[in-house]
Amino acid sequence: MAETLGSLCDKLTIIKLKQWHSEDEIRLNSLAIQEKQLQEEINEFVNAAISGKNPREKLTFASNKVYKEESNFVPDVTGSIGEVFSQLAEVNCKLWHEQEKVYDFENVTFKEKNIVVKQLAVLNLDRNKCIDEIDKNLLGLVNGNVITFRE
Repeated sequence: MAETLGSLCDKLTIIKLKQWHSEDEIRLNSLAIQEKQLQEEINEFVNAAISGKNPREKLTFASNKVYKEESNFVPDVTGSIGEVFSQLAEVNCKLWHEQEKVYDFENVTFKEKNIVVKQLAVLNLDRNKCIDEIDKNLLGLVNGNVITFRE
């Protein structure tokens, strides 16, 4: 996947989750460096997008997921960049906890295994929708489209 604002935001939420779940000082120091690098990269990306240094066609990279919609409902994702970034963080928190179940899959009951796998798939679809929506929002701002914010 090409780097976009959405993909950078996704990486930042994952770094924050790793920090939250780690107590190892060496790992935490490494994650702090990665966090700072991602913050700088996000700022540079947005500045380059607004100034026109990043071509508009490179501001989005749609996931174009192919899946059966009727049995995999994922709600539409809408809102400002901040609102969608918040939703992305929430989805990644849910994904983290579902993935934890997979690491201990032999202890998940047979009946629950299908639920876990399905939940991972749907949460990943939701995650990709959030990433795509952040990218569309940034493209809209660069194109001069008025973005309305909810109060």
